[in-house]
Amino acid sequence: MSIKRDILIEDLIQEHPGAVRFLIDNNLPCVVCGEPFWGTLEELARQENWADDKIDALVEKFNREHQ
Repeated sequence: MSIKRDILIEDLIQEHPGAVRFLIDNNLPCVVCGEPFWGTLEELARQENWADDKIDALVEKFNREHQ
């Protein structure tokens, strides 16, 4: 199942447990000091000042690697 940038982090991890490692490997930790990030993948990326094209590339990469 393909993901979109508006997927909730909680749903992403529930549907794809390997997503935690994927996000960490792409410099988007979704859990910091034991506290999860509550929001969408896009919101997490924006928190790190990611531009639209970088977010789109991340989504495409995830979908390629997790099909």
